[in-house]
Amino acid sequence: MNNYSYITLREKAKIKDEAARWFHSKWNVPIEAYLTCMDAYLNGETEYGWYLCLDGEKIIGGMGVIENDFHDRKDLTPNICAVYTEKEYRNKGIAGKLLNMVIEDLRTKGISPVYLVTDHIGFYEKYGFEFFCMVNVEGQTNTSRMYIHY
Repeated sequence: MNNYSYITLREKAKIKDEAARWFHSKWNVPIEAYLTCMDAYLNGETEYGWYLCLDGEKIIGGMGVIENDFHDRKDLTPNICAVYTEKEYRNKGIAGKLLNMVIEDLRTKGISPVYLVTDHIGFYEKYGFEFFCMVNVEGQTNTSRMYIHY
């Protein structure tokens, strides 16, 4: 039996710095960028939150919601970002459970639709996402897929 817990950062705000470092280690986005978004969420300036899966006290999966995930379609907002599950925990439904948690949390706050940029095909469709369009992402020469969830 696993000891996984699924939380919003508001439920465990004391791990904000650890969470920012964890996301930075996965995506190489500056820690300060994560902290700025997390502080806005924790201070109630936005409902665009941060969602984590913990194995005991260890962060093993997570994702956030931000205005724009570094793409050229500024009208497509908000965006699920920084989706990551530790390799040894993959294929256990963690990312799917977090995605459902995000969608439900946003829906209860009247926020819909939500968008997601990815190069994966087939994974996000399992959780109700539909291909929407191609977008240009900062620092990439190829376009990426933009998905929508209503």
